[in-house]
Amino acid sequence: MWRSDVARDARPGVTSVDPSARVRLLTFTTLFAIGGTERHLMNLTEGLDHARFDLEFACLRRQGEFLDAIKARGLPVREYPVTNLYGPRALAQELRFARALKRWRVDIVHTYNFYPNVFALPAARLAGTPVVIASIRDTGPYLTPRQRVAQRVACRFAHHVLVNADAVRRWLVEDGYSPANITVIRNGLDLTRFTIHGEDPSLRRELGLPPGAPVVAMLSRLDRLKGVEDFLDAAARVAARVGHVHFLIIGDKGFADRAEYRRELEARAARLGLARRVVFTGFRMDVPRLLALVAVSVLPSLSEGLSNTLLESMAAGIPVVATRVGGNPEVVEHGATGWLVPPHDPEALGEAIASILQDPSQAKSFGRRARERVAEQFSLERMVRETERFYERALLQARRPEAARAVHRPVRKEQPDASLSIEQEES
Repeated sequence: MWRSDVARDARPGVTSVDPSARVRLLTFTTLFAIGGTERHLMNLTEGLDHARFDLEFACLRRQGEFLDAIKARGLPVREYPVTNLYGPRALAQELRFARALKRWRVDIVHTYNFYPNVFALPAARLAGTPVVIASIRDTGPYLTPRQRVAQRVACRFAHHVLVNADAVRRWLVEDGYSPANITVIRNGLDLTRFTIHGEDPSLRRELGLPPGAPVVAMLSRLDRLKGVEDFLDAAARVAARVGHVHFLIIGDKGFADRAEYRRELEARAARLGLARRVVFTGFRMDVPRLLALVAVSVLPSLSEGLSNTLLESMAAGIPVVATRVGGNPEVVEHGATGWLVPPHDPEALGEAIASILQDPSQAKSFGRRARERVAEQFSLERMVRETERFYERALLQARRPEAARAVHRPVRKEQPDASLSIEQEES
C-alpha cells in the first residue's frame, strides 16, 4: 500500500506538494498486450526515477504479454473489469475506482486511450485526485462519431491531455479540444537494446529463411488499418525484381475474433505467389534479435500516431519505408533515413522497397542516419525526463487554488457506441 507522502493543505481542493516526497502515480491502461501504447508504458515506467515516483497500474483487463514483466518488477496491477462503459456494472466499477483513489491518496492519475479515458477520468475527478491526465496516441481511426464525442466529453475532466505527435495534437484541436490543454511528448526508446551485433543464423533456420536472402519486414499487429494487404501486394512487385527476397510479418492480434483475418492474409499471400516467401511470425518478444536479419522495415499504415516500430527499426540501423500519414513524417526523414510514400499505394510502396534493396550504399547511408536520428531526437532518456518534468509542473499547478477551479463545467457523460470492443482499440 502506498505511503502518504504528499501533505494536504487545510483548504478544500488544495494540495501542498513536498518536493522531497514520492509522487504516487497511477497509470490506467486497457490491458497489457503487445502494442504501441503498451511498449511505451514499459519503456516509460522502467525509466522513471523510482526514488521520486511510486508507481501502480490499473487496467480493464488483467492480461497480455507484458503483464509478467510488470509483475516481476513487483508493481501492483488492479483490474476494473467491464464489458461496456455504461450501465450499472460500469458505474459500480467507476465508484470502486474513485473510492480506491481516495483511500490511496493518489497524486496523479494518467489514463491511456479511449476506454481508460472514458472510464477513469470522471472517476478520478470525483475522487479529488490533484492531477488527472489523459493520453491520446492516435488520430481516432477506430472511433465512431459517438465515441469521439464521448472521449471529448471525458477529457473535459482531465487537467491535461498528453499526446505523442504533432499530428495527434492537430487532429484533437480540429475536433474541438482546447489547444492550451494539449502537450506533445514524443515516444522514446532505449537505443542500447538495438545495438547491432550481427544476425543469429539459428533464427534464419527457425523462420525458414535461406542464408543470405534479403529480408523485408513489417512489424505491426494484424489490422486492416495497418495496410497489411498493401504490404503483400507491394511484396509481389518486389519479388518480381529481387528474386531471392523474403518477407516477415511480425505481429498478430492475439484474439480469437481476428484468427480469420490472418487466414485471409495467408490466402492472399498464396494467391500472389508468395506462400514460400512470406513468414507470419505472430507476436515476438525478441524484436531486436529479429531486426538483425532485416534489410528494410516497412510501415504501410493507413492511419498512425507516432510509431514505436518505426523507431525500433531505425534504432537498429535499418532503412525504413512508411506511409505519409499521422506522425510518420515526424519520425522519417524522407530521402535521409528512408522513404515516405502515399497510403494505400502498393506500387509506390514496392518501388521504394526495391530501390533500397538494389542500392546497398543508399541502404547503408539511410540506416546510419536512421540510428543517429533516434539517438538525437527519440531517446528514452529524453522522453522520460520530459514526462517527469511534465508531471512535476502539473503537481505544482495543482497547488494553486485557481488551478483547482480552472476545470470545464461538468457535462453529462455520453454513452459510447458499443460497436467498438476493447480488443479493437488502437494501441
